[in-house]
Amino acid sequence: MFELEHKAAEQNFWNDIENSQKILQKTKAIKTKLERFQNLLSEWEDMKTLCGLGIEEQDESVVTEVGDALKKVKTDLERLRMETLLTGKYDKNNALLTLHAGAGGTEAQDWVEMLLRMYTRWSEKKGYTVNTLDFLDGDEAGIKSVTIQVVGENAFGYLKSEKGVHRLVRISPFDSSGRRHTSFASMEVMPELDDDIVIDINPEDLRVDTYRASGAGGQHINKTDSAIRITHIPTGVVAACQTQRSQFQNKETAMKMLKARLFELKEREQKEKIEDLKGIQMDIAWGSQIRSYVFCPYTLVKDHRTNYEEGNVDSVMDGGLDGYINAFLSSNKDNYLV
Repeated sequence: MFELEHKAAEQNFWNDIENSQKILQKTKAIKTKLERFQNLLSEWEDMKTLCGLGIEEQDESVVTEVGDALKKVKTDLERLRMETLLTGKYDKNNALLTLHAGAGGTEAQDWVEMLLRMYTRWSEKKGYTVNTLDFLDGDEAGIKSVTIQVVGENAFGYLKSEKGVHRLVRISPFDSSGRRHTSFASMEVMPELDDDIVIDINPEDLRVDTYRASGAGGQHINKTDSAIRITHIPTGVVAACQTQRSQFQNKETAMKMLKARLFELKEREQKEKIEDLKGIQMDIAWGSQIRSYVFCPYTLVKDHRTNYEEGNVDSVMDGGLDGYINAFLSSNKDNYLV
């Protein structure tokens, strides 16, 4: 931080405004973390002082107060510790999440809707904003695919650990015989790119299609062909947006998504052939899952990469994902877009 402050004090610091702003932003971020750590130390010392006074005065009324303070310090410390694991270049960025139903038909489409709720609840608990960008309703129930934007600092850093295939085992609510079913859904996670990251795209390589939006969205969205689908012809990469009120806004959002996907290809050095990217991805089916959610005959959610598991399925489905994210980040097995 001292080096950054020294640069900010240089006479020609503001000659390069863009670089100057980056340095100031980085300095501010470091100062904020230091202040949070100092606040935690102060809260810890206050708690110890209160505890000592309670013992000295034999005042049992401080027990509850100290317990609440300890719980808060532990929660804040754990969150700060997790943030120290986010060292990737794009970890601080917003995240773009896409869920696809896999093997399992209606079951899988219902599973996508359940996962969408899970990630929405997790995001809300973090204070993040969730915007739906594109969706395709299921045939009978649920959702075939959905793309959301999670807006907030470090959203991608946390959610990158969720990329992969998620497996569900439960008694099917769609099976009158009450049989146990297994279904799958895949999660794609990309960082939303900053404006200073340039991705060269030849306009002649793009096919832009307009169509009428489907599903929820109000009367306006169903009466106009405002939805946009952009296809990058050389790679076959597709991005779509249908939830904005104007065709221009949908096209702008779809282009951001397309750039993020092409950027991922470039990072993997496989932009020449889309088959290369598909080759390292796993099928959305048995044996390829990163995590299993078992509702029956027992309850367990287990991550197969870290072996972290919890038995309270309801808590996990209500957005309780920090344990899994923490275990993944701590394992240092992240090998994409770090």
